Amino acid sequence: MRNILIIGAGRSASSLIKYLLTKSDSEKLHLTIADLSLELAMKKTNNHPNATPIQLDTVNVEQRQKEIQKSDIVISMLPAHLHVEIAQDCIAFRKNMVTASYISPKMQELDAQAKENGLIFMNEIGLDPGIDHMSAMKVIDEIRAKGGKMIQFESFCGGLVAPESDTNLWNYKFSWNPRNVVLAGQGGVSKFIQEGKYKYIPYNKLFRRTEFLEVEGYGRFEGYANRDSLKYRSIYGLDSILTMYRGTLRRVGYSKAWDMLVQLGMTDDSYTMENSENMTYRDFTNSFLAYHPTDSVELKLRHYLKIDQDDVIWDKFMELDLFDASKKVSIKNATPAQILEKILAEKWALQPEDKDMIVMYHKFGYELNGKECQIDSTMVCLGDDQTYTAMAKTVGLPVAIATLQILNGNIKTPGVQIPIKKEVYLPILKELESFGVVFNEKEVPYMGYNPNNVAG
Repeated sequence: MRNILIIGAGRSASSLIKYLLTKSDSEKLHLTIADLSLELAMKKTNNHPNATPIQLDTVNVEQRQKEIQKSDIVISMLPAHLHVEIAQDCIAFRKNMVTASYISPKMQELDAQAKENGLIFMNEIGLDPGIDHMSAMKVIDEIRAKGGKMIQFESFCGGLVAPESDTNLWNYKFSWNPRNVVLAGQGGVSKFIQEGKYKYIPYNKLFRRTEFLEVEGYGRFEGYANRDSLKYRSIYGLDSILTMYRGTLRRVGYSKAWDMLVQLGMTDDSYTMENSENMTYRDFTNSFLAYHPTDSVELKLRHYLKIDQDDVIWDKFMELDLFDASKKVSIKNATPAQILEKILAEKWALQPEDKDMIVMYHKFGYELNGKECQIDSTMVCLGDDQTYTAMAKTVGLPVAIATLQILNGNIKTPGVQIPIKKEVYLPILKELESFGVVFNEKEVPYMGYNPNNVAG
């Protein structure tokens, strides 16, 4: 039996573990599922004979190294900042490693050592990053193979709620870490390149600069810019591209309402609020508004944000219980962002029978034989339920498939890497199709350049 050590059994690991256990007899696999919570690890193994749940605290160096040493390959589903110590152990014991996280500078520093030891450290092999890289490189490589030159690349991804489970006015429910949603776009300016001009959007303007997209069968969406759209320009071989933009998808209307929470200050994570544990939701909302001896909190907020009473944004605010004087924050020394996260987690939780939805949309603009062309590629994936979500499927399955490909010697190139080589993306994308992760590519008229907007 070949032993796969999976460190971290959180929500994204459910489909990953299910896939590998399904293959465990035919592929002769044994899974060690390690988590700080033994109960969670046991739940994910579901008494399968080819799986062993264990409790593991990664700060316990001796136990961590013992388990890594026993394994044939290591999957780390831990938060990104915890990967490096695992990776260093993998170098010491000559084990390949797979993660879904972005490559950190410290992880990148291990590239030479990984290559010296013939080790594959596959990173960014989840959804976004992951499936976005693979599906994009497949089309970019095909365009280049026929002599085309890339001039535009736009890529959008969103974790949303499926239409049949869409039961709130924000058209949104959490299928991944709520904190990441609350803090989205913070910590720097969003930057991209458009028609050869560099563009920058500060956080306080981010949610008012959106692009609209149509996905056949699923209607309209809006996209706002990711923090750094230029990060993969060189990696994808697109140094001379005129337009490169990466964004996050939401349903139309979400960003305008979210922007008002930003303007109020509710998404701020830089300071704590006094007496937050005794604060009601109404107190929380009122704390961002000017004092007035007679005006209600509702009236003050409408005046401050210039919201009409018949505006759907007002209904969205009411739906979040932001004016409820009976509900308490009950968190000591909380930041505004932490309080908002608690409020939203109550309202936007996926219910047991709810289904989530992943939407990905790529636009490829290119020149071929003197003509400007465009390919649009879309993917919509629906979850099964609260456990086997589309998010868990699209994050976990590429990790699992890549792990098996490495174990079986089909992925050979050593080093710290992301899935942009054909030996990696072709078999993984092919197998993902059997799980409903299918990209529909179509040629459309090129829309990237507007001759009436030459100023840029």
